[in-house]
Amino acid sequence: MAGKQIKANLKLKIPAGRASAAPPVGSTLGQYGVNMMDFINPFNEQTKEMGNATVTAHLTIYEDRTMIFRVVGQPTDDLIRAKLNIKKGSGKPNSEKLPQKLTDQQLTEIAEAKALDMNTKNIDSVKKMVAGTARSMGIELA
Repeated sequence: MAGKQIKANLKLKIPAGRASAAPPVGSTLGQYGVNMMDFINPFNEQTKEMGNATVTAHLTIYEDRTMIFRVVGQPTDDLIRAKLNIKKGSGKPNSEKLPQKLTDQQLTEIAEAKALDMNTKNIDSVKKMVAGTARSMGIELA
C-alpha cells in the first residue's frame, strides 16, 4: 500500500500555547484547505507549559487535507540570545565580534535544551552545533 501523497512540508514559528487563526497559522493553513483547528488546539495543548518561548512546528500536509505536526524547541539562536541577554548577533560575525562570550556552562545548558530536538544523545555533538551557531552570530566562546 502506498503512503499518502504529501502536499506540503512547512515550518512555522509560533509562540508556545498561543497559536490562533490569525497569521501566520490561519493564512498558511488556509491556503492548503486544512482545518486549522485540527492544528491549533493540539498545538496549544502540547506547548502550553513552555512559557513565552517561540517554537517551531514542522507540519506535513497531505493531499487528503489531513496533517501531522511535531514541535521542536526554540531555535538555537534564540536560546543563545536569551542566555546572553542580547537583542541580536553581529551583522559582520567574521570581523565584528560581540563583547559577550558564551561560557562552557552556558553552552552545555543550551545544548541540553536542544538535545531533545536532535537526532543524537551525544551532548558534545550538540555543543559543537550550538558553538557553530554562536560563532555565526559573532559570539566567541569563553
